[in-house]
Amino acid sequence: MSQKKMTMGVIVGNRGFFPDQLAKTGREEIIKALSQAGIDSVVLGPEESKHGAVETHEEAKRCAALFQKNRERLDGVIVTLPNFGDERAIADTLRLARLDVPVLVQATPDDARKMTILHRRDSFCGKMSACNNLRQYGIPYSLTRLHTVSLDSEDFKKDLAWFAAVCRVANGMRNLRVGSIGARPTAFNTVRYSEKLLEASGISTETLDLSEVFGRIAKLKDDHAGVQGKLADIRKYVTTGGVPDAALVKMAKLGYVIDDWMKSTDVRISAVQCWTSMEEYFGVVPCTIMSMMSNNLFPAACEVDVCGTLSMHALALASETPSALLDWNNNYGDDPNKAVCFHCSNLPKHFFQDFRMDFQEIIAGTVGKENTFGTVVGKVKAGAMSFARFSTDDTAGTMRGYVGEGAFTNDALNTFGGAGVVEIPALQKLLRYICENGFEHHVAANFSTTAGAVHEAAVRYLGWPMYWHGN
Repeated sequence: MSQKKMTMGVIVGNRGFFPDQLAKTGREEIIKALSQAGIDSVVLGPEESKHGAVETHEEAKRCAALFQKNRERLDGVIVTLPNFGDERAIADTLRLARLDVPVLVQATPDDARKMTILHRRDSFCGKMSACNNLRQYGIPYSLTRLHTVSLDSEDFKKDLAWFAAVCRVANGMRNLRVGSIGARPTAFNTVRYSEKLLEASGISTETLDLSEVFGRIAKLKDDHAGVQGKLADIRKYVTTGGVPDAALVKMAKLGYVIDDWMKSTDVRISAVQCWTSMEEYFGVVPCTIMSMMSNNLFPAACEVDVCGTLSMHALALASETPSALLDWNNNYGDDPNKAVCFHCSNLPKHFFQDFRMDFQEIIAGTVGKENTFGTVVGKVKAGAMSFARFSTDDTAGTMRGYVGEGAFTNDALNTFGGAGVVEIPALQKLLRYICENGFEHHVAANFSTTAGAVHEAAVRYLGWPMYWHGN
């Protein structure tokens, strides 16, 4: 899946009785910083306002008009303060532009050796005034880690990468269409959710009954071009030794039908009823197809866990790498900060140090091994881990969730499915929080350090209460 190049709107703050040349150089510096990060910018030019900055209401109107003209391109807005800046003009620009995208406020530090009237910035103070006005206007905004930070610094590069992730999550969760394929497994009340609460956050659910899936599959011939194309993709994706050809063709038909339905309905992510109707009445598990979708950044959650796939999606948006849905499944020996995370499995191959296609050992005894081929199993590789869980709290009438970070370890683990050992500081505190607040046993995981970006997007721009473990 190709990644969209990001574009930021830029507001260069200026206030006339502070040194004007700082606005000029500040504009040049932010454009350079964005360009070096691979990000395009939309900003007034020096022919449109004094030094391309925003100080007057008229300049605010011009900047807002420029942003509106480019609104389909803009992922976020950066307010840069090379001097104190005019707080009203900044807030007016954002109000008039009506973009509904994340905003980052940055202020450039003074040089203690250059504090004369010719060089003093006072952006340290001006940032407070700008934020005060944004709060008065009801415009949500984010802050750099340091109160003042140079645009050419490593600190700002990290701020920019973090903010870009915030933008991807906040924007990617809005106007989202989620596919709910099949009915929730009867035994899993834990994955129940409120479509209405999702809709209130701009997330729509599109349903597809398994009878429709099986009906469409029944009309497909084995030599159908789309089926053969999907079959080739499966064989390229994972080792299939020992798996019957008939089972592989069934998987290919299932994958083709789901892909076709998602494209025709503009569905971006999905949650699938993976047991036991699929095995009893069709004869394979959907795990490989779901693994392939997740690996291509189209997250697919098992057991019709719609909020689980939303959690996967948020992490994938933040990191631009695949996410998995896992069970908080077992303790690991007597280490209170370690646990086993597991699924049967539909983990994307991005997660494994080695993997292969196999059968689903848990339900094979019930429905027969011959009906359970299609899992993607192996040992999860070691690396940084971010985790997230969203849920609809019907009693409180709101979305909610938690995020945190830890690591997948190299600890030995002799088991089946897709599994790995995780180490999370103060894990017992997290587990108590999950249980006390009635969260699901499923958690989304990602090889990244993006919990902060997901938390910021959810709290600041989506309005969801969140717990950030370890912060």
